[in-house]
Amino acid sequence: MSKKWASDKDGAFKRQVSSFKDVISPNNPVFKPAKNRYWLYVSLACPWAHRTLITRVLKGLTSVIGVSVVHWHMDDKGWRLLKGSDEKDPKFYTPAGGIASATRDHSVAHGHTLNDSTRLFEDASFDPNQQFERLSQFYFEHDPNYSARYTVPLLWDTETKRIVNNESADIIRIFNSGVFDEFVDKEYRDVNLYPSKLQSQIDDFNEWVYNNINNGVYKSGFAENPAIYESEVTNVFTHLDKVENILKKNYQELESKYSDKNSILEHYYAVGDQLTEADVRLYTTIVRFDPVYVQHFKCNFRTIRNGYPYINLWLRNLYWNHDAFKLTTDFDHIKLHYTRSHSRINPLGITPLGPKPDIIDL
Repeated sequence: MSKKWASDKDGAFKRQVSSFKDVISPNNPVFKPAKNRYWLYVSLACPWAHRTLITRVLKGLTSVIGVSVVHWHMDDKGWRLLKGSDEKDPKFYTPAGGIASATRDHSVAHGHTLNDSTRLFEDASFDPNQQFERLSQFYFEHDPNYSARYTVPLLWDTETKRIVNNESADIIRIFNSGVFDEFVDKEYRDVNLYPSKLQSQIDDFNEWVYNNINNGVYKSGFAENPAIYESEVTNVFTHLDKVENILKKNYQELESKYSDKNSILEHYYAVGDQLTEADVRLYTTIVRFDPVYVQHFKCNFRTIRNGYPYINLWLRNLYWNHDAFKLTTDFDHIKLHYTRSHSRINPLGITPLGPKPDIIDL
């Protein structure tokens, strides 16, 4: 497990396929809807895990499904948690704040050592269920013969002590499906990130965004062959151009309907004129682009803030006008994880302080 990514013989990055794909449903013989039965294990640095955190907040599930956060540093044994405890930290339970405080001081983290866990609940949290200190322990608890990578997000059933699902796309669909509606306020029941009228458009958007942008930055950054890197990074920006054109068209159509900017921004999304999972899935890559992917993954044709005005406006609108996005975005974890966990890319483990600010005000 020491190698954090897999490449084929020509040096191209290959992403592991998720192993656990069950669902939570009244019709499922094992995994049925319940409050405080399921627990989400995430990394604040990971864009795939970030999707599930955003959806959890948007659907009002912060008091229904608990969360534990792994340390931002991934070592040769994979993700780790703080020393086990049977306490339940209210910060990771509260319905109000998602999983991160909006008033945190983000200026101190870069002075900490590679494996520092002294900032309790800042660098990581504990596991109140099994008191495990490694994510790998959940995988072996479920399957003692498990031999693949130990990935986040991981949705755990505290009753059967089994993994429900470790595929982010599935988990956000589970959270959005309404199976937990009986445990949340009505305002959250009305949230639907995958409305029937937009499903085909969302699926199409997600597919090419995933292959060429979400995963494209990894195929660029983890490429071990210069020709493959050049091909992949060019492809990333070709598809960022495509997103820019879509958002420009969307914005111009909204300008013809609304006279003020606030009304435009209320409907300014990737697919249709409402917030959908297409926005959630794209956001977690775009918010990491300037702080990490530009320098660390060499995706440096342009920055989002200076090269893509419509994507940048869309990003800032989600971050500053939707707490589910802002309060689950942790730039410390994002910057520290990539720059200090990928020693083959950044052997000195130096974390760049820029860009400043992490995200531009709206």
